[in-house]
Amino acid sequence: MENTKGISRARFLAGAAAVGLTGAVLPAGQAAATGRGHGHRGLKHRGVVYTVGAGETPGTAWSAARMRGDVRVIRDDLHADTIDVTGDGVERLTATAAEAAERGLHVWLQPTLGDVPEREILDGIAECGRFAELLRRQGASVDFSVGCEFWLFVPGIIPGATVLERVDNLRKGNVDMARMQRRLARFTAKAADVGRSVFHGRLSYAAAQDEEFEPVDWNLFDVVGIDYYSFFPQPADYVCELRRHLRWGKPLAITEFGTCAYVGAPETAGMGWDIVDYTKEPNEIKGDPVRSERTQAAYLVELLEVFESMGLYAAMAFEFVTADAPHRPDNPRYDLDLASYGITKAIKDRPDDPSSNWHWEPKEAFHAVARRYGRRAGPGGVTMAEEVRAWTGPLS
Repeated sequence: MENTKGISRARFLAGAAAVGLTGAVLPAGQAAATGRGHGHRGLKHRGVVYTVGAGETPGTAWSAARMRGDVRVIRDDLHADTIDVTGDGVERLTATAAEAAERGLHVWLQPTLGDVPEREILDGIAECGRFAELLRRQGASVDFSVGCEFWLFVPGIIPGATVLERVDNLRKGNVDMARMQRRLARFTAKAADVGRSVFHGRLSYAAAQDEEFEPVDWNLFDVVGIDYYSFFPQPADYVCELRRHLRWGKPLAITEFGTCAYVGAPETAGMGWDIVDYTKEPNEIKGDPVRSERTQAAYLVELLEVFESMGLYAAMAFEFVTADAPHRPDNPRYDLDLASYGITKAIKDRPDDPSSNWHWEPKEAFHAVARRYGRRAGPGGVTMAEEVRAWTGPLS
């Protein structure tokens, strides 16, 4: 399995599209809750997803030194109070979680292991959970998520030995949905049991937003976690859709939300990555999308205002950086950052050299989220209109 969340997210959304997940508008249900998950207006935890992984090349692999610098930036410049540490590799996950805790940040630790035997996935959950409990006992603020979208990552729930094969089976309709959901429920219960056995704080899981596709028994968990990629013209429509997740009477965390930096990306409802032709080497952009960092920034701010108005428990913007999708201002055909959800852009020192070193630079989304996170919402707080006016030029 490739160990980058950007690729995994693309594969997930491909599968989601195959079964009509993305952009689904479902009834609001019976939720009578106001959405005030923690007793006051605004988000309790404002965060960003930080992916650890082996990288597609040695140059983009996780680096302890780079991670430490990124954690400082997330705290001091992005003004986030939470890091969602996700990916595979127990050593990478725990080292990053420890650094975040040392810096006084709230840790949302979520191993995302896949394409390995079920026992290995459960063992990885146990190892990470034990470490999360150690941090908690030392006084750190920690939530532990046992994983992400098990139907995609865990072999045996959907036919196929790899993520790609499972996505292909979804596309072709080669899935018995009732059987898939029974297997999913069985493994989710196993993962929750493992998590509970080693971690005694708040336990969660990151589910797809379509409950008809991935029904989760949230009685197993303390916090409802949803990966959210909807698009609506009016903010009230987001509130209507999200309220159904409150009927469990538990805090709601948006474990992922975001979009890409080109005109029309939010309207794809999570399929923004699908402008890359991965069959070509090097990968290249399909069509002629118009780069617009402003579009990405406006969408993130709008969603944050919705989450704040509902008083949700947490929201984690997806994601801090996607190292394997570098920005190419000199060559738009290979500007893979167009298909990245990162709020920063990765730039290689030598664009055509796979082994080149790289650095990141903030996008408009980074600055917009930093302004939002830097000022607590409440009476007299920053509104979306005020955020937009902080930028120059029209929205595109």
